[in-house]
Amino acid sequence: MTTVDTAAVCDQEVAIPIGAVELAAHLRIPDHPVGIVVFAHGSGSNRHTPRNTSVVEVFAGHRLATLSIDLLTSAEAIVGAKVFDVELLGTRLAITRRCLRSSSICRELPVGYFGAGSEAPAALWAAAEPRDKIRAVVVRGARPDLAGARLGGVMAPTLFLVGGLDIRVRTVNHRAAETMRCEHRVTVLAGHGPGSADLRISQRAAYVAAMWFAEQLRAHPAPAAGPTRDGDVDESVG
Repeated sequence: MTTVDTAAVCDQEVAIPIGAVELAAHLRIPDHPVGIVVFAHGSGSNRHTPRNTSVVEVFAGHRLATLSIDLLTSAEAIVGAKVFDVELLGTRLAITRRCLRSSSICRELPVGYFGAGSEAPAALWAAAEPRDKIRAVVVRGARPDLAGARLGGVMAPTLFLVGGLDIRVRTVNHRAAETMRCEHRVTVLAGHGPGSADLRISQRAAYVAAMWFAEQLRAHPAPAAGPTRDGDVDESVG
């Protein structure tokens, strides 16, 4: 990982070398962070999308550092096979997490994953890597079940954010959650569904996610298997 060791507060572009490619990312570290969230982007959304930069601001307000990474190069993002390759995206996300260990400014921070839309299953796939000690996960919508058998290997407390009006996605998320052995919660964002202009992340969803990460990264040591907590919590969206 390059150009990370600068100062206690950081807001800059960085490059993540992964095999033959170099992935673009943005590192934002507020004062006295409680942890760092790796925010995964694949297709249709990148680290500079206004909605995503607003999420980073919300996270910073909760003392959460963020590494917003584009898991595909610009050339790869137009190749359908790569866009939906959960193992490829998950592997790159896991390698990115390991790169954080080479940075003196990040290596001691507990790490969480955030995946929305097509990146949701990739975040869960990567979180199942036992040596990476992921402390918390949030996924938003889409098909987390595409992580397949890897769901059973996720030990980090996991929050599923789903649209209240989208019955299909809500059902898929509940089924995925039921296969997990870790602490988890399904939270329904009222007012979000097929008619929403953008199913990615609203300001309300960003706030709920930030609260989850702040609580889990601050309070939890390395995760271990334990009883599940599968609630169906309704949240009104402002």
